[in-house]
Amino acid sequence: MAVAGVAVGFSLFAVTDANAAPDPNFHIYIAYGQSNMEGNATNFTDKDKKEHPRVKMFATTSCPRLNRPTVGEMYPAVPPMFKCNAGLSPADWFGRHMADSLPDVTIGIIPVAQGGTSIRLFDPDDYKNYIASAADWLQSGAKAYGNDGNAMGRIIEVAKKAQEKGVIKGIIFHQGETDGGMSNWEQIVKKTYEYMLKQLNLKAEETPFVAGEMVDGGSCAGFNSRVNNLSKYIVNFGVASSKGYGSKGDGLHFTVEGYRGMGLRYAQQMLKLINVAPVDPVPQEPFKGKAIEIPGKIEVEDFDKPGIGKNDDGTSNASFSDEDSENHGDSDYRKDTGVDLYKTADGVALGYTQVGEWLEYTVEVIADGEYSVEASVAAGNSTSAFKLYIDEKAITDEVSVPQTADNKWDTYKTIDIKDKVALKAGKHVLKLEITANYANIDWIQFSRLGEVLPYESIAKVRFDATETESNFSVYNMQGKKLGTFTAKGMAAAMNLVKSDAKLRKHSQGVFFIRKNGESHIKKVVVHE
Repeated sequence: MAVAGVAVGFSLFAVTDANAAPDPNFHIYIAYGQSNMEGNATNFTDKDKKEHPRVKMFATTSCPRLNRPTVGEMYPAVPPMFKCNAGLSPADWFGRHMADSLPDVTIGIIPVAQGGTSIRLFDPDDYKNYIASAADWLQSGAKAYGNDGNAMGRIIEVAKKAQEKGVIKGIIFHQGETDGGMSNWEQIVKKTYEYMLKQLNLKAEETPFVAGEMVDGGSCAGFNSRVNNLSKYIVNFGVASSKGYGSKGDGLHFTVEGYRGMGLRYAQQMLKLINVAPVDPVPQEPFKGKAIEIPGKIEVEDFDKPGIGKNDDGTSNASFSDEDSENHGDSDYRKDTGVDLYKTADGVALGYTQVGEWLEYTVEVIADGEYSVEASVAAGNSTSAFKLYIDEKAITDEVSVPQTADNKWDTYKTIDIKDKVALKAGKHVLKLEITANYANIDWIQFSRLGEVLPYESIAKVRFDATETESNFSVYNMQGKKLGTFTAKGMAAAMNLVKSDAKLRKHSQGVFFIRKNGESHIKKVVVHE
């Protein structure tokens, strides 16, 4: 039987990482330069922080407070990507626009930049002399990439690790404000580009280089002719125009909107060079063509079909975010998505979950009201957790998943998530977010409170003596859930309710019992 959890998960990942070939659909881009590539706008918003499920970054600095402690490891690409205290970069929105235009591709970014630096910092033959003569603040900043300040060395170090996972497809560059008086700037830029090609076994004809212009109308706008002049030195070359994007007031650095726009222009140029036309946005949609009704059960594997691109408000049409593009489960169900689904005794469930992963579902709430929420979960330890949202607004606190079996992730239990949550009628997007690793989830159930359940004669209910142990919920005459328990079949569940004197006081001897996991109330009434 498939097991999705820590004990087996670690060994499986170890084998996968050791033997798997680089994913041709994981496209990696190097981003380097000075402060405008690093990102000088720190007043970015939640719009910029929203993670794109198919954009990753490879850490080039250690930032524990940003949950990126390890250089060379892959993390979600959210700002600041460069230094721990940097701001929004054009690389942020470059990655998102590239992913939106290539719906079957994951984008990776290798970010290395130093504010105020000359191109000399990236010259493998000159960086030591440059650092030795540089101001203390620049020396200190460069050391984020190693004690010797070898920024190019850090690019190569991390890029080689990234090549184990994917394919380096291009380079984006923004630098020059510091080098207005440097006569051989173009030659040194070319030298850094060719050095990367050689060290990483890349071909110039397959590795486009896109440079960005200085701030439009700013202090260094005259240097834009030098940026465009790079076309004489680098054949596979494009320029991201800065027209219309002025400075934030200092004459040097873009505004937040400028960084977003430059990211788009870098992507547009890169797409031309790799011969890919931008695509029109397509919204996400229900997996089975129809919104899942609430009250009802949501099978976790039936998350929405992902869309393409962005909506008019800038939100992504992605319907899930997974740490990588590989399905680490053993189920063929929706295997093309890369979401980690595995087979269970009852069907398919979500496993191998990691913090930050999420899934979305288009749901339709049939009527305004208050609902209870429960889920079928499994965990081999007691540290797993998740959270639920409706239209990006949290409807639960963090839900801890209890340990259902020691070091096993295939023993499922129904848990109460929320006794009461108010929902409005109409279509909504339900989001399931993993907040602690290895929460295995089969389904989520919404039941309406205050709704009197239908009376059905006991004579109509047939019992199977061979039924296996299952979870049941018991309700009073008003539809209020009184508790959840385990019994071996419906007949045994009825007997437990009949024999519980404390429970009978709640409902004057009339109860309704439902086998958890069923979409509708079981047709049974128990009288005192």
